[in-house]
Amino acid sequence: MVLALKDHFVWDSWYVHDGDVWHGYFLKAPRSIGDPELRHFNVSYGHATSTDLINWTHLGETFLPSESPAWDDYTTWTGSTVKGDDGLWHLYYTGTSKAEQGKIQRIGHATSTDMHNWARVGKDGLTLDFEGPNAHHYEVEHTGKWHDRAMRDPWVMKDPEGDGWLMYFTARAEDVLEPNAGGCIGFATSPDGFDWNLQPPVFTGGYGQLEVPQVFEVGGRWYCLFCTAAEHFSKEQARITKGGPVTGNHYLIGDGPRGSWRIAPDFLDGDLPCRRYAARIVDSGDGLVILGFADRPDGVDFIGHIMDPEPVIVTSDGLLKIVPHLKATE
Repeated sequence: MVLALKDHFVWDSWYVHDGDVWHGYFLKAPRSIGDPELRHFNVSYGHATSTDLINWTHLGETFLPSESPAWDDYTTWTGSTVKGDDGLWHLYYTGTSKAEQGKIQRIGHATSTDMHNWARVGKDGLTLDFEGPNAHHYEVEHTGKWHDRAMRDPWVMKDPEGDGWLMYFTARAEDVLEPNAGGCIGFATSPDGFDWNLQPPVFTGGYGQLEVPQVFEVGGRWYCLFCTAAEHFSKEQARITKGGPVTGNHYLIGDGPRGSWRIAPDFLDGDLPCRRYAARIVDSGDGLVILGFADRPDGVDFIGHIMDPEPVIVTSDGLLKIVPHLKATE
């Protein structure tokens, strides 16, 4: 049984475990818009719960853009949810504004006591932009090389090497001649989850976009899952990729949460046309599994639901490998 809504497209998602219950948050848009590409600008968050990551109970809409005018009055895109030291649940999210035609992305912050009803922090929720002494490491302006100025998909976690918090996000580095070699994993730190300090990227290169990063540790090894498209491979990365560029989910291997990071040798989960995108890897209690949304496996129709989880193993040499079910649900 997949996480699907009859009347809505469903795509990027993230998961958090609370007791015996998994909470899944996901982007959704009404299928009545017709063209699924319009979903990005007709977006809100859905919320569902499960005890097994397969059977889901949809709880309805949980978060949506602010009323205009606001920095996040156009879209609220992919984020992450964590429990803070204060006992509150914290949502970090991507926002864009109508005034900027959705081209400039920033990161927002909201909190909740029940994991469903959220209140933006401070005046308007804005928590991170390209400001301060480390901003020069990033593509701060909308230069026209891409359709947007990227600062999105925040992944927040406790700092395993200290008392604070770490944030990873999708961005692009400044002054990289080949656009498809300029994608980076942005980085910020916070002592308390509220006040964030922009840091230099922890990784740059390989692709023009490293979307939806997720950093996690397994058996003392560190991984950063991300997704990217075949058309966003750098020339060098395309050359060294077995079988050539694909669209899907890949990962970096790290020496620690701050790196150094390197691209894993064999692409993890890619196809042409794309089968699964914007995936997450979680520990189900019975091992690692991967979940992501069904994209356009036939090359034509956008599916728009969360696929059932498939097992992931760590090989003896520290690489991730998906072990498909004999009859994986599409």
